[in-house]
Amino acid sequence: MTAPSPDRSHAEQVRQRARVGLVGLAAVVLLIGLASAILATVNREQPVTAAGAARPETVANMADAPAMPSAGSQPLVEMGVAPATGNVAAPTSDPSPDAAR
Repeated sequence: MTAPSPDRSHAEQVRQRARVGLVGLAAVVLLIGLASAILATVNREQPVTAAGAARPETVANMADAPAMPSAGSQPLVEMGVAPATGNVAAPTSDPSPDAAR
């Protein structure tokens, strides 16, 4: 048996590396295709709504809400623990002399 020439050995190594690279590239493309098919199936089952898309009844309910809370809806203000916000008058702990009569 004679040893192959260095040029022929180098050419065979180049072909082998090219084959391995193409097989690896084909494997990656197949994996990406498989993952894409799986994700497309999952997305078809559960539709995703946009974050900014609100249902019409939600928008209508928000429009009907009062702008400022009433005095009765602020229990901490009524107890004197927290300051009043907005145009809500805080209750006085010392009633005026006119109110006592």
